[in-house]
Amino acid sequence: MRILNYGSLNIDHVYGVSHLVRPGETIGSTSYTRFCGGKGLNQSVALARAGAEVWHAGKIGAEGKFLKERLLADGVNVDFVEEVDASTGHAVIQVDSNGENAIVIHGGANRAITRSDAERVLADFCPKDWLLLQNEISATGDVLALAAARGMRVAFNPAPFGPEVSDYPLENVDLFILNETEGQGLAGRAGADEIADRLLTRFPNSAIILTLGSRGALYTDGAGSFEAAAHRVAAVDTTAAGDTFIGFFLASYTRGLDVRHCLELACRAATLCVTRAGAADAIPTLAEIDR
Repeated sequence: MRILNYGSLNIDHVYGVSHLVRPGETIGSTSYTRFCGGKGLNQSVALARAGAEVWHAGKIGAEGKFLKERLLADGVNVDFVEEVDASTGHAVIQVDSNGENAIVIHGGANRAITRSDAERVLADFCPKDWLLLQNEISATGDVLALAAARGMRVAFNPAPFGPEVSDYPLENVDLFILNETEGQGLAGRAGADEIADRLLTRFPNSAIILTLGSRGALYTDGAGSFEAAAHRVAAVDTTAAGDTFIGFFLASYTRGLDVRHCLELACRAATLCVTRAGAADAIPTLAEIDR
């Protein structure tokens, strides 16, 4: 079984700041670092480091070749990463002294993906395979629908959340993984339990995971629900915590491991991630989690 991650590839420009900049305010940064990033790339790296067989599909500009090389170095198949005549997607990220972040994204080549691109890529995959999607590329709804038509199973992380998400063919999603902000946007409810209940009512054939930050994560499906606690650590940078969680959960879940174990493993991986700076660079390996 393979996992196809059809997702974004970004260059992250990370600025250390004393506090997240307020409207009308100009502040100096305490540091600057360039990282590989994008929710898609981060989640592919997390999947690979968690032991999954993962293919990445997406687009980069000429200056983004090092992103493709980074995926290769982590064992990700990049046959479907295409270089195009557009700027590589990038993000401007502020990280404050408490490890909290604020992010501005420029889509670039990530927004050049078309339905015909998706048809060409998905032709290589079969019903036993999984598709992982976020909401940082164009044609997301088309990718989702085409994968479902091929009988693939679909995991969807609707991040960043926007009103267009509700227009996607979400009835084809097997597994939603989302935080409380994204859950509230999709469910129209506040509070973890109410969000989970509403989403399960709307999508009774799906499993729902709500990530709750320092409170861990909640899993629910038609058979029941349970939570996994987060571990208390001193956070350095929370940028890729959610992506790490998704990669480690999906890698173990698609191997048929006990769901509770998958959730606890993903929480441990995300906890270790926040103790490190950067996005993809902060994602741990399965061996590190075991230790």
